[in-house]
Amino acid sequence: MDNGSWHGYGLPSLDDKTNLGGFAGPTILFESVSESIALNLSDCFNKIKLIKNDKEVDLSLAKPTLTYYPGKLTQTYEFRDDFKLTLELIFVTDRTSLIKTQILNLNDESSKFKIYWEGSIFDSFVHNKKTYTINPSLDEIDNGIIVNFNGENQGLSENTKQNKFFTIYDKKVESKISDDKKSYITEIKDEVVIEKGVPYTIYRTESFVFNNEEFENEKSKINNIKNDPEKHFSSNELRWQSYIDKTLINNDVSKAYQNTAIKSIMTLIINWRSPAGDIKHSGITPSVSYRWFNGLWAWDSWKNAVAVAEFDSELAKDSIRTMFDYQIKSTDEERPQDEGAIIDAIYYQKESFNERNSKPPLAAWAVYNVYENDKDIEFVREMYPKLQAYHEWWYRNRDTDKNGIAEYGAMVHEAHYKYDENGNVIKDKNNNPVINEDAIIEAAAWESGMDNAIRFDKEGIEQGDVGVKVFENTGENGNVVGYSINQESVDLNAYLYAEKAFLKSLAEILGKKEDAIRYEKEAKEIADYVNKYMFDEETGFYYDLQINSTGDEKKLLVNRGKGTEGYIPLWAKMSPKNKAKKVVENIMDTEKFNLKVPFPTASKDNKFFDPNRYWRGPVWLDQALYGVEALENYGYKEEAKELAYKLFDNAEGVITSGVINENYNPITGEALHAKNFSWSAAAYYLLYKNTLSGGVNTSQKSISILK
Repeated sequence: MDNGSWHGYGLPSLDDKTNLGGFAGPTILFESVSESIALNLSDCFNKIKLIKNDKEVDLSLAKPTLTYYPGKLTQTYEFRDDFKLTLELIFVTDRTSLIKTQILNLNDESSKFKIYWEGSIFDSFVHNKKTYTINPSLDEIDNGIIVNFNGENQGLSENTKQNKFFTIYDKKVESKISDDKKSYITEIKDEVVIEKGVPYTIYRTESFVFNNEEFENEKSKINNIKNDPEKHFSSNELRWQSYIDKTLINNDVSKAYQNTAIKSIMTLIINWRSPAGDIKHSGITPSVSYRWFNGLWAWDSWKNAVAVAEFDSELAKDSIRTMFDYQIKSTDEERPQDEGAIIDAIYYQKESFNERNSKPPLAAWAVYNVYENDKDIEFVREMYPKLQAYHEWWYRNRDTDKNGIAEYGAMVHEAHYKYDENGNVIKDKNNNPVINEDAIIEAAAWESGMDNAIRFDKEGIEQGDVGVKVFENTGENGNVVGYSINQESVDLNAYLYAEKAFLKSLAEILGKKEDAIRYEKEAKEIADYVNKYMFDEETGFYYDLQINSTGDEKKLLVNRGKGTEGYIPLWAKMSPKNKAKKVVENIMDTEKFNLKVPFPTASKDNKFFDPNRYWRGPVWLDQALYGVEALENYGYKEEAKELAYKLFDNAEGVITSGVINENYNPITGEALHAKNFSWSAAAYYLLYKNTLSGGVNTSQKSISILK
């Protein structure tokens, strides 16, 4: 997938002799009733067939060569001293792929070829052992074939009835559709005579569009593409070469790590989705390989943007804008009290958005790092007031005791109430909805991004730990504006400290001196609090702080064990050097964080550590990136590089031919959960570019480390 496309292809298996001569798929991102889902329309929609001098050609006898280059799929079938068939596929728009088919005669004499293509489509898909009928049908169009989805679509949304997949050839062809409209044959009517050494070339496009308007627009673009198709192959190669040239800045780093950096680019671009439906700007989804991960999440988008900015600044900017397109305004009909907030996740259709919570505040970090790559001050000017509004929201809606230290929580939302057996909201004696604490705690954990982390276990652990409770936060008029859990989280406030530092930098770029002074002052107040109340001298680490509603009772949650949240103050540069030294000792301890794959989300000495269980032990690469940068920030350069190399060398498949996964077992290195995961790729890209190749890391630079 490329160029923000919503459909994509693979190479056929060498063992799959029936599908040689075609590209596997397409896989199409359809819209179900609740989210985007990746479905295969066909095993191989379009396979070339050749009859040479009245004899059918068996492509498997040619010992085919199938290759995925960055930005291009190729297949080569060479029959020694006879002829060579080459297929190349690229994406030329966000809706259209271009396939070049070339036959080169290697014989001493001219050869006659009958050229045709065949294909079929699936009628249904299976998920969780249940079959869903999508009922597509084939029809002939001028010089091509179209797939319509006009029938009964079980499990897909009504919108799919306007979806279309179609192919158009640049040569005059004729097609025959089967009676059931599920298969076809398309052929060049006349025999083709190819002279020795002269290539015969056919171009075709394959497009997936969401509606009739896109269909008409794409047909117009295809007419232009057909006028000079080679220009598009050249421009595609230049674009991808520019990605690589901007990345491979240090030839002293060995090839295996360079290849991982390129694989990271490919992973991010595969997950790039262009505007469609309710998505207004391009963005990068977590993973096209996992059906639940085809939306756009806030902190994912910002992490991805920081990496992508290194090789495509416009895509990086749009990846930030796409979440801010739905920044809540004071005029919002449903939740005006959340003015400034960025919601958790958006999808193709608004009905699927998650508006129950936000995500950790890393937006100013992303904007500043994007600016550092192209110095686009207009982008800073565009984003600055939006960043301010988002920053202020945290203190208005997530600071239950108004002490300038925030908590994770949840928004006012219908999912956070209790309901009776008839589906009606249960009300208290004052006619206010009765809240569902479990649902709010769930949303608060989502808001942290660390969904099932040990520190969010509802039940208390050991004496004095009252467990996770919910507070209602009210506005000036006394109305509930949101909910906080009874926990001032160290990572949240470290992120907010860093955001103030980045906002200071952005303010200075725009000449807003008073803002810059204010943000530095506020940052110092956070640092004083975190270092006073959230650091444990005995264990040498930072922890969340359990509080009551007024903030006058505090318990440092050392009993819940160490997690990656405890070194985020070093990434933010808010830890004094003496405290940071103790944190680094924990990071480098081979029985804590310095495991085979370092930076487990829970330290190995945490009694709840589980190396396979999502945020309770596996290594997430975003947290690992922040850990490496934390070491760099305090002068531990060699230690940072040592752990960075372990992240590359010991995570399964990363420097070999494997894909980049969502997370990894820290003890065995086993790849876990979703494949082709974007923010893991973003982290590996930044580790290569900055730590291994001598670049400058992404941490804030405007507020000095505390002495």
